[in-house]
Amino acid sequence: MNIFLAQQNYHIGNFEANTAKIIAAIQQAEQQGAELVVFSELCICGYPPRDFLEFDDFIAKSYAAIDEIKAYTHKTAVLVGAPHRNPLREGKDLFNAAWFLYEGQVQQVVHKTLLPTYDVFDEHRYFEPGYEWKVVPFKGRKLAVTVCEDIWNLGDNPLYRVCPMDQLMEQQPDVMINLSASPFDYDHDESRKEIIRANVRKYRLPMYYCNTVGSQTEIVFDGGSMIFDAQGNIVQQLPFFEEAMGGADLDALPKAGEGPVVPFSGTSDIVALEFEHNIHRIHEALILGIRDYFGKMGFKQAILGSSGGIDSAVTLALAVEALGKDNVRAVAMPSPYSTEHSVDDAVALSRNLENPFDIIRINKIYECFLDTLDPFFHGLPFNVAEENTQSRIRGNLLMGLANKFGYILLNTSNKSELSTGYGTLYGDMAGGLAVLGDLYKMQVYALARHINRHKIIIPQNIIDKAPSAELRPNQKDSDSLPDYAVLDRILYQYIERRQGPREIVAQGFDAALVARTLKMVNTNEYKRNQFCPIIRVSSKAFGVGRRVPIVGKYLS
Repeated sequence: MNIFLAQQNYHIGNFEANTAKIIAAIQQAEQQGAELVVFSELCICGYPPRDFLEFDDFIAKSYAAIDEIKAYTHKTAVLVGAPHRNPLREGKDLFNAAWFLYEGQVQQVVHKTLLPTYDVFDEHRYFEPGYEWKVVPFKGRKLAVTVCEDIWNLGDNPLYRVCPMDQLMEQQPDVMINLSASPFDYDHDESRKEIIRANVRKYRLPMYYCNTVGSQTEIVFDGGSMIFDAQGNIVQQLPFFEEAMGGADLDALPKAGEGPVVPFSGTSDIVALEFEHNIHRIHEALILGIRDYFGKMGFKQAILGSSGGIDSAVTLALAVEALGKDNVRAVAMPSPYSTEHSVDDAVALSRNLENPFDIIRINKIYECFLDTLDPFFHGLPFNVAEENTQSRIRGNLLMGLANKFGYILLNTSNKSELSTGYGTLYGDMAGGLAVLGDLYKMQVYALARHINRHKIIIPQNIIDKAPSAELRPNQKDSDSLPDYAVLDRILYQYIERRQGPREIVAQGFDAALVARTLKMVNTNEYKRNQFCPIIRVSSKAFGVGRRVPIVGKYLS
């Protein structure tokens, strides 16, 4: 039995395009001898559809797409993901489901049992958990079909009270098939492989695992769909961050060997932040995140402030790679405190990238603001009010150009700055999409080195010089923040690993520095709450996946 995986990039709510893409893949797979084609979780409507699921019209369009697709299943069977209406009055109105289509009909619908409600997931808000487990009969075989989270309930401390595969094993299936929408983070690929391999070894069955690919606002799906034989070996893996199709003959896969069942040892966990870890995958994820955000929203051109610093330099290099050099406009806006070498560095970067570049000096605008505010500021010392005024002038200029010429403003803030509140609301925190908002400062430097791996794109001086906002004479980030190499590691322990102050101090960090850092994080939630979407590359990004009170006393 030839089973194919169709790893595709869907557009949420674009039923016409999604349906056409699925039908084209069915036809392509059929020509290659496929008997069954497996697609990813909620592929019909795109994942995650969120509150679109509350609209009956949205669900009706999904059902209409199923009707259109099933007409192409007379020779080749298909497994697609789509919402399914709950026939009972009790419970939620919908199931997250895998639809088995064959011979032009809906043969069976499998409901997802385990509904994740953590980080970026909120499936209990919309779906009823499945409560019946039946294999899918097909050509004399029994298919154990599950949806994404259904295979993750392994280990010593399971998150759920039921394991769907345990239930399905009572019916003696021949193969496991999983429809997934598993997001990227820079440690998730290995965790995913370990989970699938643990299932294979526990149940002694091969696994066909189809993951989606593409970016949906802040969430990036990396694909990497896999076929495992019953011995736990990867027979085939589809590429990361691109659409692909592949398959394998179930009958040709090696059978499970003799020996004890290997228990699941738990997912991998980076105990300490490694700045270079998976930087090539992070690079690919950010490119896809930018490209899909613009493509799916119908935008074509970006603009950003180019300061001559590391963050704007890396953002600009990524944007040019994702959108093309003619579609990214960089603007340097030096103030009285900007150094000429920063302007020179910004110019050199754009010359290397060959993107449109402008210089707008804001000295006169800044003086006008200060003159206007002088009756109120008179006699008071220079402080963050004057510093932030420069940043807000720049934000206004960039948004003015964006409005006039149809650009989307890319934000250049990094996660270290967002964590500690080292940014200006309505100034350098403005933008439609944050490219580096889930990368700590030291990871940004690692990414810059990766971008320069073949040739110098980002001038070396940008990488070598001490970071500075240049909002007052001789300013350095180190005037306000701890050394980034230390700060980033503390932030990682608190944000990604959810370690408290005692645990972090026990790792060897200074107690006063830990208390100061955690206080900065918690007291600046109000700023992050007003921030734009951030492309997620870590296991815990600011945004929809991290929900903490703005008004709270904990560690503040």
